[in-house]
Amino acid sequence: MYFYELIKNLSKSNKTRIYVDMDGVIASYDFGKPLDFTNKRPLTTNIKTLNKLCKLENVELFILSICRLNSQISEKNCWLDKYAPFFDKDKRIIISKESNPFFSSKELKLNYLKSLTIEEQLIFIDDDNAVLKTIHNNIKNIILYQDSELID
Repeated sequence: MYFYELIKNLSKSNKTRIYVDMDGVIASYDFGKPLDFTNKRPLTTNIKTLNKLCKLENVELFILSICRLNSQISEKNCWLDKYAPFFDKDKRIIISKESNPFFSSKELKLNYLKSLTIEEQLIFIDDDNAVLKTIHNNIKNIILYQDSELID
């Protein structure tokens, strides 16, 4: 409930966009296991918190996720349809490394967030400290949270 109240207070007077990583934040991520997105375990506590947040008046919720292959984009969308359908289809940014072979995941997320020209308050939630550090060092006026903040 703490995180929900925090975002509720932050968004009272400011329109707020929240970008959420998928793997490790709302879907389990096991290093070393095959990339089978359709069978990933949903992290239901985080999903429930985000579902509640998307109902706040000034909050827009987005997925910002990276996958290795172009074919995995549809797998991730199917997973979202099943476990987190409150993420509108037009607010799912899933970027394939196959289409962007010269960029790391953290560079792809950074480049996307830097490309935004919005007036709203910007929040990003990820489970990867390297991604959060890269964004922190390169984007001003963004609020960053580790996935553990979603759990009360």
